[in-house]
Amino acid sequence: MAKARAALLALIIALLLSTAARAEFTVCNQTLDVVNLAVGQEIDSAFQTDGWWTVGANQCVNVIREELSNRYIYVYATDVFGHPILSGATDMCIEKRRFTIRGIEECWQRGHIAAAFYEVDTLAQVRWTLFLTGQGP
Repeated sequence: MAKARAALLALIIALLLSTAARAEFTVCNQTLDVVNLAVGQEIDSAFQTDGWWTVGANQCVNVIREELSNRYIYVYATDVFGHPILSGATDMCIEKRRFTIRGIEECWQRGHIAAAFYEVDTLAQVRWTLFLTGQGP
């Protein structure tokens, strides 16, 4: 009986571990506002931006689900009115609606919107969590 219980427990743990999504870049919104989030990173020798994720107050979202291969990830966040709440010095392209954009040059000329993304140094770790506090990262 004890062996059967141990085997059942081991099976349950194995199933839980195999189906659990492992987030490799997570953004946690520790503000009282809903945040819209866009992320940029280098993929296949070109920069790519993706958006939008909506993150409720005191919630987290898994943005990049595979292990990080880039030391730097770029993040741009706005409030629900579109006002930037996290921006930086790296210009990348965004859209008003959900998007994936390859390249960061000449956003306006290509019909996109230029936005200043914040550079996150992950210290070359394979997993990273960014906490938005409303007073910078």
